[in-house]
Parts: sequence; structure tokens; C-alpha cells
Amino acid sequence: MTMPLRPGIQLASTTCTTRVVVVRAPADGGQAIACGDAPMEPAPPGRPSAPPAGEAVTLLGKRYVNADDTVEVLCTSPGAGELSYDGAPMVVKSAQALPASD
Repeated sequence: MTMPLRPGIQLASTTCTTRVVVVRAPADGGQAIACGDAPMEPAPPGRPSAPPAGEAVTLLGKRYVNADDTVEVLCTSPGAGELSYDGAPMVVKSAQALPASD
């Protein structure tokens, strides 16, 4: 990817129908996010094609983070590719527990 990561950038996979929006990125722009071992590129305008039938690896509406929790993306279109950042797989961000009200 030629442009640095910054919040709000929409990225599209070159190998499947996965699309994401960057929610959080390092101040220095960070490394490229990849999907299916291929770097993601800025998403073209318009709607993505429908994902093929089968098991999606990236899930619609889920947030994915890297191991250091410095990069966060939101999946806007599911696909068959696995997201990775700097060569390491990204994982689904777990929900934070709300404090109990008394």
C-alpha cells in the first residue's frame, strides 16, 4: 500500500470480497494490512460484489485488532481471506464488560 494507515481509510482485498475501514492506526502510519497474504489497497467507490457462498473468514461488523492492539479495523464486507498486520494474524476484538450497576 502506498498510503499510510489512518483512521477512516477504506481498504479492499485484492484476493476476495473483504473490505475494512481503519478505526485506529499508529501515529507513524504503520505497516500494510494484508488479506489472504496480499496487501490491501484503497477501496474503489461503489458496492463490493456479493461474497461467494461458503464460510467467511472475515465477518461483517466485527472489529479486528493486531497483537499489540495498536491497529483496529472494522469489517464492512465479509470475505474468505484472513486479515494480518505486519505478517501477524489479526484477531476479532472481544467485547469489553460493562461495569455492574448497583
